Amino acid sequence: MPRYLTKSRYKIGLNCPTKLYYTGKPGYPDKTKNNEFLEALAAGGYQVGELAKCYFPGGVDITVRGYEVALERTNQLLANNNAIIYEAAFKYENLFIRADIIEKKGNTIDLYEVKAKSFAGNDSSEMLTKKGYLDSGWHDYLYDVAFQKYVISMAYPDCTIRAHLILADKNAVATVNGLNQIFQLKKVEDDRTIIEVIGSTSKADLGEEVLTSITVDNVIQMIWDCEDSKDKPDKSFEENIKFLAEKYEQNEKIITPINKNCKDCEFHFSPEEQSEGKLSGFRECWKNQLDWNDKNFDDPLIFSLWNYRKKQELIEEGVYYLKDMQKEHLGDLTPEGDGSLSVVERQWIQIEKAAQKDPTPYIDVDGLRRELNTFVFPLHFIDFETSMVAIPFYKGRRPYEQTAFQYSHHVVTSDFKIEHRGQYLCVEKGMFPNFEFVRHLKAELKEDNGSVFRYANHENTVLNQILTQLEQETIKDVPDKSELMEFIKTITHSANHQGERDMIDLLELVKKYYYHPYMGGSNSLKFVLPAVLTSSDYIQAKYSQPIYGKNSLVKSLNFDDGWIWLKKDAGGNIISPYKLLPPLFENVDDDEIEDFVMRNDIKDGGAAMTAYAKMQFTQISDKERELIAKGLLKYCELDTLAMVLIWEYWQNL
Repeated sequence: MPRYLTKSRYKIGLNCPTKLYYTGKPGYPDKTKNNEFLEALAAGGYQVGELAKCYFPGGVDITVRGYEVALERTNQLLANNNAIIYEAAFKYENLFIRADIIEKKGNTIDLYEVKAKSFAGNDSSEMLTKKGYLDSGWHDYLYDVAFQKYVISMAYPDCTIRAHLILADKNAVATVNGLNQIFQLKKVEDDRTIIEVIGSTSKADLGEEVLTSITVDNVIQMIWDCEDSKDKPDKSFEENIKFLAEKYEQNEKIITPINKNCKDCEFHFSPEEQSEGKLSGFRECWKNQLDWNDKNFDDPLIFSLWNYRKKQELIEEGVYYLKDMQKEHLGDLTPEGDGSLSVVERQWIQIEKAAQKDPTPYIDVDGLRRELNTFVFPLHFIDFETSMVAIPFYKGRRPYEQTAFQYSHHVVTSDFKIEHRGQYLCVEKGMFPNFEFVRHLKAELKEDNGSVFRYANHENTVLNQILTQLEQETIKDVPDKSELMEFIKTITHSANHQGERDMIDLLELVKKYYYHPYMGGSNSLKFVLPAVLTSSDYIQAKYSQPIYGKNSLVKSLNFDDGWIWLKKDAGGNIISPYKLLPPLFENVDDDEIEDFVMRNDIKDGGAAMTAYAKMQFTQISDKERELIAKGLLKYCELDTLAMVLIWEYWQNL
């Protein structure tokens, strides 16, 4: 196969030219490949692309893969005076692109690149900073279009090429119900996922347009002229394209100096993963440039330091390990006014424990005691799962409005009895669940005045977004609008209100009073929970017993009696409870699973969002829908149980 620089490879080369050598090679698997698909699925990216085609009716879709046949078909269509083409192919020298939508009228070719990104502005000037440079949030999108326009301009030098971005219009409102449901994902024989259009796509059926087209030629000219940033590059736009294309064509590695962006390298694999045959591009780069060997990666690198923004300066100074950092690298070590850890103090604790190889946790017991003494029983622990999709499910809704489709609710009584008391999950296709979601939550929390806990600010943000949605509704459409709004205000805060029962953020308590080396640089619940389990003999003794289940000592709504949450591997290390969640399709025949769309287990929030998207966007059997729903309920229940275990550990101290 020819080694063309495509638009996806060009974007990889912009991020890090070295990655062009690794991309596409089986020995160097890309950890983000599956994530990109899941993110696009969850956000409705595939649906946006199909909806955009509906706004350009009568086009020819070039579905054939590969290069030559697609190029030949495109050239045939562009020989006509007028043409609309989806997935048109263009080649110039060793450059190749597939354009989302092409519209040719006479000697003018309009290029439309479709992105599942929201835009609330009127023109491309709103993609620039106040100083007139390209906003970093638009960098990848506009360089993508700039590359495509360059290739088409070179392939068709006698034509006028105009470039546009098609985006989700944040100002638009869906005027029809079920718009999202017109575009259904379907798995075909070669295990590809395609969009199948269900029903009519006439203007009446689609309603008012929820996508907007923004002409970006002015910004592209800035990019071509290297005027989009205050920092001038070494190579011109065209020179850089030719450089990347030549190196990729020759399969030659470009050496990029190691830098802070190495932290997010998609070709970074651990020794365990390398033992499975995966090569680590990250390790190769660092070994070659620093003359390191595998043992040099044993100590924590500076990338693991929590909430630190000056990693590039450290690299330039030759500091690569946490243990080599000094206090002057951090700044002021003064505690917060209430005596709790400041950000810098917490960073220094992480550095000291790495330098001393100290595996023990830091715990401010007195600070925790002060906090715990303010809690009002019964304690309520809640967690939400949400989605923000580009194409609204429901009439009257906007692109990327918050959709709260699930919550879990654990309760701890004053005598320390723990119970998974409530949950909500919307499985109905095309339903806007937010108001029903709040009704259920209100019914569960209104019976007492106990403290309500969340982990991070997500739940507060979501409820305030639903509050705004309710403000826009009429009493006729939502009869209990006032009651729902008042309830939200009691357990949240914003610039306009402070709830008397405002939710308590466990994450903030972790930041102020607790750190464990097992957490590394993360305060995510997925990292804090295993650290807590490792720290507490009490929790280990209790939850290594079969006490959890529907009729067990600790009541559950989804797990059968005798469920055990604490288990150890062959090396005596505690296994994260998230890894103990049962497989999504446990006890289902392999032949039946072959027909399922969902292939991944639900063990994190991204997978939960994707699972909900698949229930909404795909044609799945009732059996698969039921199994996905059960998986979602078990995953979300574990999230609130994890919060309870953190509280229980602190309470036991």
